[in-house]
Formats: sequence, structure tokens, C-alpha cells
Amino acid sequence: MTLSAPPAILQVLPSLVSGGVERGTLEIAEAQIAAGFRAFVASAGGPLVGSLEALGARHVTLPLDTKSPLGIWRNAEHLAAIARAEDIRILHARSRAPAWSALLAARRTGARLVTTYHGTYNEGLPGKRLYNSVMARGDRVIAISRFIAALVRDRHGVADDRLRIIPRGVDERYFDPAAVAPDRVGRLRAAWGIVPGRPVVMLPGRVTRWKGQSVLVEAMARLPHDAQALLVGDGGAKPAFQEELRDRIAALGLDGRVRLVGHASDVPAALLLADVVVHASTDAEAFGRTVIEAQAMERCVVASDLGGPTETVEDGVTGWRVPPGDPAALAAAIGRVLAMKPQDRATAGARARAAVLAGYTKARMQAATLAVYRELL
Repeated sequence: MTLSAPPAILQVLPSLVSGGVERGTLEIAEAQIAAGFRAFVASAGGPLVGSLEALGARHVTLPLDTKSPLGIWRNAEHLAAIARAEDIRILHARSRAPAWSALLAARRTGARLVTTYHGTYNEGLPGKRLYNSVMARGDRVIAISRFIAALVRDRHGVADDRLRIIPRGVDERYFDPAAVAPDRVGRLRAAWGIVPGRPVVMLPGRVTRWKGQSVLVEAMARLPHDAQALLVGDGGAKPAFQEELRDRIAALGLDGRVRLVGHASDVPAALLLADVVVHASTDAEAFGRTVIEAQAMERCVVASDLGGPTETVEDGVTGWRVPPGDPAALAAAIGRVLAMKPQDRATAGARARAAVLAGYTKARMQAATLAVYRELL
């Protein structure tokens, strides 16, 4: 590697299958390349590798999805070898087990370490705080919300000179109501069997207990019979919980009114089907990207009043917040939104999109992350 080569940055994460961390990795790789850096990503691979390489980044396949101490040690050796061979100046770790490998590799090579603290990271088991602490050991620690920044300060004592708050962002060109052709919405409406003329309540998100699908099911039993709800998201990893939801839907007499429709490949079109988009998580979200995606699509959002959405949903202005795990409060808020005149809902949706464009775009997230890299180079 010649001294004149552009600086190289290596992002490290378990895999490139799907999810917010993975999407963020591709978005930052895109920004690195546009800024003239050489972009590398190391992971165990997955369907998004092709999309990453199409951007011009290089992917290195390593078993970074392992949590075994021996596997972490071996991955550290591989990362160090890559760093030396490619003159990697910064390692950017996005998950705990790979971050331990990246930390060891950075120490062995003199590369700088950036970590992004993506979650609240449960500490229920002995030793978990130590295991989690690697995400606070970067030369710079990126928190994805003010909520996470406060957690990092309190839990790990990270000083402000190392801490940077960079909220997640949406691509405002992709999540734009004007960019979605009507036929895209029509195909989904037909595929999901949505009854015309009846209001649609939508909860997008992985089907798992803490995401609050059961809270919305209970809320729907309190709402007028013309309302229909769609639970949009992959539930393959939690088949028992899906069956539990279906049983409860039947017990409440909600068959036909509440449906699990599975994964949506066209999220912007799916969101345009909704009159109200619900975030019902019962545990604190580190950020809550689905909230700003819905707001960017000018949808009215009702969100749990905890974690990241307390920063992105201004109650009564860009959405509404309700106590988590409270079906009656959720039903009341949904009912109030559905009772609004269509033009009033449209005005609220426009305010929500304006707030996203002002503070939560992909371009802002990319620029702020590049600024962190430049601090260290």
C-alpha cells in the first residue's frame, strides 16, 4: 500500500442480513466512498453483501457472528492482518462481539477505534456490563440518540470529549410520498386485502413481544369496528408468539380486523396505506427508526413515551405519545387521530415530515459520521 493511497476505514459487524445496523453500515460506506475514503466492511456475510459491493466498498468475510472467546480472538488476528495489509486507519465497530475483536486489532496495529452504541444492551446476567462495555471503549463513541448518550454516560462514565450524538436518518428521497407511484400502493392494498373506505392502523416492526403487537391487538378491541389493523414485519424467529397473537385476535373477535401480513419489501408504499402508524414498544428503543420513516411519509404516528421516540415525536405536534403497555391509552390516542378531519391529519403529517427533514436525514447522519472520522485521522 502506497503512502498516497486514500485513508481506509473498516466497519465491523456480525452479518449483512437485514436490519437497521446493517442499513446504517451501507449508508456510511456510501458516504465514505463519496468522500474519497477506501471503504471496507467485515462480517459473516449475507444478502446485503451484493448491495455493499455495488457501492464500491470491499467486503471481507469472517465469522464475526461468533460470541466464543476463541472465535473473537481469532477474528482479532484476521482484522489486524487486514488492517496492516490495507493500511486501515480506523476500525468502526457496530456490535459487541465484533467490537472486542476490533478493539484488540486496533491495539495491535495502532488504528483508531470508533464504536456505535446501537442498543440499550441488557445487563441481567453476571458479566454482561463488562461484555457490553466494549461499545464504550472507542476513541470516539457514537450514541444514536440523546437517550443512549445519557445511558452511556451513566453506565460507563464516557466523557463528552469522546461521545458524539448522531441520530439515525432516513433517505428523504426514498421515503417521500411524492416519489411513490399509486400502483405500488395498489398492489399492496390488493395483496393484503384492505377493505376500501375503512381506516387503517399499522404497526411496522419485527414481530416479537417487546415491540408491542399484543398491546395494539388489545387496543383494537376498544376501537370502532370499521378500523382495521395491519401488523407488518417478519415474525419467522418467533412463531410461538405469532400463534399467540392469532389466538388472542380470534378470542377478541378481531378476525378480519387485525392481520399479520408479514414482511414488506416496499416500506414507503406500505406506510402510505396507513391512516395511523403505531409504535407500541414496551421496552425503550435506542432510537426507533420506523417512527421517522413513517413521519417522513407524512403519516400520523402514535408512539410509546419512552426511549428514542421521545426525541422524534413532539406530542401533539409531530405525533402523539402514550404510556407504554397501556392498550386503553393507545386506543384513545388512535381514536382521536382517526376522528380528525382528513385535512387536519394531512397537516400533522406535513409537520412530521418537516421535522424529519430538519433533523433526521441520512445525509445529516453521514456528514456527522464523516466528521468523527476526520477528527481521528
